[in-house]
Amino acid sequence: MKATDDCRYCLEGLLRQAVELATREPELRARVIDEGLSFLDREFSTEKTSIAVATPLHRLVRDLTGNADPYSGVKEAEVEMAAEIRRSLDKNPGRDLRECLIYAVRGNSIDFFKDRQEIMEAMAGPVAFVIDDTVKLEERMEEAGNILYLADNAGEQPFDLPLVRLLGSYAPVTYVVKESPVQDDLTLADLEKFQMAPELPRVTSTGTDTPGVDMDIASVEFKEEFEGADLVLAKGMGYWETLSELPQQGKVFHLLKAKCRPVAESIGVPLNGYVALLR
Repeated sequence: MKATDDCRYCLEGLLRQAVELATREPELRARVIDEGLSFLDREFSTEKTSIAVATPLHRLVRDLTGNADPYSGVKEAEVEMAAEIRRSLDKNPGRDLRECLIYAVRGNSIDFFKDRQEIMEAMAGPVAFVIDDTVKLEERMEEAGNILYLADNAGEQPFDLPLVRLLGSYAPVTYVVKESPVQDDLTLADLEKFQMAPELPRVTSTGTDTPGVDMDIASVEFKEEFEGADLVLAKGMGYWETLSELPQQGKVFHLLKAKCRPVAESIGVPLNGYVALLR
């Protein structure tokens, strides 16, 4: 999906957030924010995806502050929060596909920047998919020879596991994370840092540092894996923003909570609606 005018305001907020996390020096913060705003003035366009602008914006912040992973502390807090929330949820989804999808999409509500009570209520509340292609997904699972699972934020990984295991009972699964840091997205280094790797099947990366995945700069290896996959489960809004630019192939299953108005409108669901869409 292409960016909307609302995305410009969101990107400005993202810039200020990233700078605040990257450095405590007031003068450096002010300089980097000025540089970032000038970048947005030059580069923001509704002819681009918001991800195509956010990626170099994050690089600018990292380069100018010298902080290679501004969201490192946020990821640690989200992983800790996820463990606490997981202990509070008494229902195990087992091998029921719909329950595994609901469990996984609940994880999409974890956000360190939101009030913890609000997150807990969202995690414990009912989930009803506004778009529900669960039956179509199961049909694709039965035919699949190999599956990619495109992971989202660090705190969501524990909620992915039951679905990853269920998919793995149908075909080999590759769990895909980011090559290097961007926002609070899960990276290869994070899997080791948080000792997540032993719980996962084969792991690879998109080969780059973009939210979602910008196919123009993704690694050749990832693009080959994507093309060769029979089924791709894409978690979160970033993958909708980027992969919706590709022709519909009938093999990409988007699982997300539409947490911003432009994304919700592009899919055709209400704000904060849950989506299980095969495209």
